[in-house]
Amino acid sequence: MHRLDRVMEMLLLLRDGRIVPASELAARFAVSTRTVYRDLDMLSGLGVPIASEMGRSGGVRLGDGYFLPPIALGPEEAVSLLLGLILMRRLRVMPFPKEAGTAERKLLAALPERTRDAVSHASRSIGFERVPADLLHPERGDPQTGEGPPVNVESDVVGSFLRAMLSHSRVSLAYSSPYRDGESARELEPLGLVWDRDRWYLAGRPSGETGRPRMYRADRVASMGPGRAMPPVRSDFNASELLDRVWLRDAMDGWREESPVIIVMTPEQAALLEKDWFYGNALFERLPDGRVRMTYGEFRLDSASALLRWLGPGAELLEPAAWRSPIADGLREMAKVHERGRAESAPSGVGHPDAGYDAGRSDGLNGAEGLSARGDAGDERDERRERAEDGSLGGLEP
Repeated sequence: MHRLDRVMEMLLLLRDGRIVPASELAARFAVSTRTVYRDLDMLSGLGVPIASEMGRSGGVRLGDGYFLPPIALGPEEAVSLLLGLILMRRLRVMPFPKEAGTAERKLLAALPERTRDAVSHASRSIGFERVPADLLHPERGDPQTGEGPPVNVESDVVGSFLRAMLSHSRVSLAYSSPYRDGESARELEPLGLVWDRDRWYLAGRPSGETGRPRMYRADRVASMGPGRAMPPVRSDFNASELLDRVWLRDAMDGWREESPVIIVMTPEQAALLEKDWFYGNALFERLPDGRVRMTYGEFRLDSASALLRWLGPGAELLEPAAWRSPIADGLREMAKVHERGRAESAPSGVGHPDAGYDAGRSDGLNGAEGLSARGDAGDERDERRERAEDGSLGGLEP
């Protein structure tokens, strides 16, 4: 890194007002502390006020009242900012939608003409797909299926929460969950936001509480208004501590205690679920017989039944015992439909005991013939997928 670039990066790093030890700056830029002090002297010579703090927690910081003027952006830097705006526009709920549009126009207007043309072309050349609906984990009032509030209402909720964070004031909200009767009112200290699976989660601490913040889905906030002002205390909250769904693990521990569901399955089935964003937070235990026991919290029979059907043979629900009978009834009904359909659609000599058909098979194929046919079909699917990805299909085909 050139010295001028390093000095500029150092200035940007000091903008947040915190005290930074010279050793931290040296490690950040892979230089000696002596070089750091020379760079700081260069900033001072350019009129940037650098203040020093002595002691064990000492270091350097920008002097009070210093304002960093607008900085010229290179093409790659401008594209990076524009990509953030493009990506945000593809979210189901976008905070500050009008302001994002004006921010993009201001960004483009501040660029040199040559850079502006290149960045404008990049905005037309790069696209982001929306997050698809999560059909494996159906929920009541799911906004991804169009059951939640209008997008503009949810956008206002997220925007109001962000404004409260910036102004350091509390919010009062009415929260409505499809799993509880009525609305509950509460006042929160807004701490942060987490975006997960195309939903916004509000991280806040109810007034009078301490400890880990609580999470509230923005689409379940019925109304939000201003709360009381808070003293200007510097918060040590960091949203990264809630990532990797730490909040979900805590919730699932509680659900597992309230309404445990136990399913035994094959190691291959367990390996799939351990990668899932939701079921991956369940408790998995290897059994002496080689199977895996999964314990998680579930209050709805239909959700557990759907999971078992998705897993297929090899999975068995053990608890709650009362759910076994209705699940078995549903599977028998499903089997009847498929048996009836197979008998009606099978050509002459296929699927008939006299033709050497194994009644235990559901695909009409036996032994090596069945494996070969399924393998050929799988190869054909893989080939078609590759052709679709590289564009050689020329569009959708039946």
